[in-house]
Amino acid sequence: MIEKRAFDTLGRFRNDWLNARHHFSFGGYHDPERMGWGALRVWNDDEIAADGGFAPHPHADMEIITYVREGAISHRDNLGNAGRTMAGDVQVMSAGSGIRHSEFNQEAETTSLFQIWILPRETGGEPRWETARFPAGERTGQLVVLASGDPDRDGGLLIRQDAKVLGATLEAGQSVSHPLKPGYRAYLTLAIGNGTVNGIALDARDGAAIRDEDIIKIEATSALELVMVEVPE
Repeated sequence: MIEKRAFDTLGRFRNDWLNARHHFSFGGYHDPERMGWGALRVWNDDEIAADGGFAPHPHADMEIITYVREGAISHRDNLGNAGRTMAGDVQVMSAGSGIRHSEFNQEAETTSLFQIWILPRETGGEPRWETARFPAGERTGQLVVLASGDPDRDGGLLIRQDAKVLGATLEAGQSVSHPLKPGYRAYLTLAIGNGTVNGIALDARDGAAIRDEDIIKIEATSALELVMVEVPE
């Protein structure tokens, strides 16, 4: 089963510095049919204006993965972490027992990113943050693990859930396949470009909610960039 989530059907929020679309219920957007997808709770498509950002605020018991599509985002938290994550790269914040952080666009241009929240396998634990580079050239024609519950096995940054966050870039005509584990669901979004997922057409920034499929096959109609999560039911 694959359910297409067209970009123009997503929840919306806008103020003077943030233009956001919500794949799932979030903030003032509530859709009882879109409360999450397995352990995936939030997938926000955010455009943050220059000098805009999220002032210091708290989180607990959530794995928050940020995939930067354009520009860069600068992180600071009460643990003393500070860093800048650039386009194509990823940061992970494991909120654990509690963390307070800010995220600002300190660039001269708009920053666009995906913010993905995954429920942890258990609550509590020491909060943590890290970022890593994932050059687009190393993802050409293949799915690369960006974050995982077992980085020693899979690669990528550590998240506290038996899940994977994967990314790929495909040229027109290329395809990539991924076996979906029994008892798991997947959610996929195209950052740029057009393609098909098991024959279902997607445009840039559309989503696809996937379950009960043995194989997920993504074919590029044009050059595309994609992010996909695989999470337990």
